[in-house]
Amino acid sequence: MNRGMLLVLVTVLAISTGCASTCPRCPSAKGTSAEPGLRHVVLFKFKDAATPEQVRTIEEAFCALEDKVEVIQDFEWGTDVGVEGLDQGFTHCFIVTFAGEAGRDAYLPHPEHKAFGKLLGPHLDKVLVIDFKPQR
Repeated sequence: MNRGMLLVLVTVLAISTGCASTCPRCPSAKGTSAEPGLRHVVLFKFKDAATPEQVRTIEEAFCALEDKVEVIQDFEWGTDVGVEGLDQGFTHCFIVTFAGEAGRDAYLPHPEHKAFGKLLGPHLDKVLVIDFKPQR
């Protein structure tokens, strides 16, 4: 993994967990969090040919999964607003929260998730996925 990609990942994880002030390696850390859960972080880089309408349809379809897949506990997303130029073309970040690994394991083969993948596939250049258990 190159340095730029590693920086993107660290930034996403820091933002989604509040790590900037509570990282276990930071002097102010007070141990691990009692927060249950598993975070499923997904970054998309769309093909250049993807139209704004196609991208919007994909955004709406991903957001709709929260109401269609019962194991999703929380859902957040946004588009890149970074100023460092380290996004490597990734424009969208989605964070799906599950109670634990069992929720994620039920989500991945879920028919609604599979249908979303088929909608997304033709427009996707790259995807990056990281799952982690929050720590403080």
